[in-house]
Amino acid sequence: MKTFDPMEALANARHEFGEHGGVNMSIEASTTFTVLDAEMMPRIFQGMVGPEGGCYLYGRHFNPTVYTLGRQLAALEGTETAYCTSSGMGAIAAAVMQHCEHGDHMIANEAVYGGTHALFRDFLPKKSGIETTFVDVTDHAAVEAAFRERTRVLYFETIANPTLAVADVPRLAEIAHRHGARVVVDNTFSPLVVAPALHGADVVVHSLTKFINGASDFIAGAVCGSMNFIRSLMDLHTGALMLLGPTMDPRVAFNISLRVPHLGLRIREHSRRAQVFAERLDALGVPVCYPGLPRHPQHDVLKRIANPDYGYGGIFTIDVGDHRRANEFMEILQNKDRFGFMAVSLGYFETLMSCSAASTSSELSEEEQRRTGIAPGLVRISIGYTGSLEQRWSQLHDVLNILNMI
Repeated sequence: MKTFDPMEALANARHEFGEHGGVNMSIEASTTFTVLDAEMMPRIFQGMVGPEGGCYLYGRHFNPTVYTLGRQLAALEGTETAYCTSSGMGAIAAAVMQHCEHGDHMIANEAVYGGTHALFRDFLPKKSGIETTFVDVTDHAAVEAAFRERTRVLYFETIANPTLAVADVPRLAEIAHRHGARVVVDNTFSPLVVAPALHGADVVVHSLTKFINGASDFIAGAVCGSMNFIRSLMDLHTGALMLLGPTMDPRVAFNISLRVPHLGLRIREHSRRAQVFAERLDALGVPVCYPGLPRHPQHDVLKRIANPDYGYGGIFTIDVGDHRRANEFMEILQNKDRFGFMAVSLGYFETLMSCSAASTSSELSEEEQRRTGIAPGLVRISIGYTGSLEQRWSQLHDVLNILNMI
């Protein structure tokens, strides 16, 4: 397969100027847009012209600033185009609902973000009549067996939250396409690390809130895919983005756009530190999980599908035994050693820590957590890049000593 470097693709795509020649694009804050010819408006409503030709209608439909950020993300993901939303959940909900009708069926990985799990297990069946079967997507026989006549979508995360299981995107895409289903992949944990669309994914979604934004100050999402699919999302009669309205503010789009060019530098350092920490923890006998470790069950899968030079991601987990010890572990790291913060989310320049079973995976029942491998004492660590690596390692080593883990 031809080598793909997302940052090179971005460099080739990013040539937007400000209205008056500024090196940064302008912020188009208008909610509605004028036309010079009255006959142009019905043509826009009919879908005959659109943003590709510089014709805009209304901010909930397309906005020039948001559209430009979408083009940047499409370059990173290797898709035809993309459009951005007000949240990652808005992107996920719109992407799957656009593929499904009432009575349709989806297959999803059993280990997914808790909000996604609740959307698929509880909300969509009740509100839309769309059912989901949860399976372990690393078990390809189980995936194959889960397909039904009306299965429309196979959904999974490239690197699962929080188990860090890695999906074999090419194999899963082959299975889904053979059954006539579309593949929707959440790539939030692995921007730049993997480009799922190059391996057969039809749609790639992101919570831009995380690594791509990088500063934990904006909630945002994105849907990346074919031109036809993005246009269908914005259709004035049946478009999930257009009619459900998860609209991104252009000021948010502008700010995130300024951070995308240094995403490669940030991901490399997140990955470098996670790799070093995981290797050192593993050598000490600490129960650590990280896809960059050769003993990780899907290490070879990720190595095979990963883009060169961006490592294996900035997240690792440590199982400290139970919920009480997890709380103690995080409290010492935050309040004594200043290692990081007890907070949900990830991809921040500071380290963020959470006990997944009691936070971002709490939507799953205890039985579902056990089945998916989310232990009560599992601490998810999104490693930051402030301070020196050795300073942060010393702090982590300190708490391991205090808790008699080494």
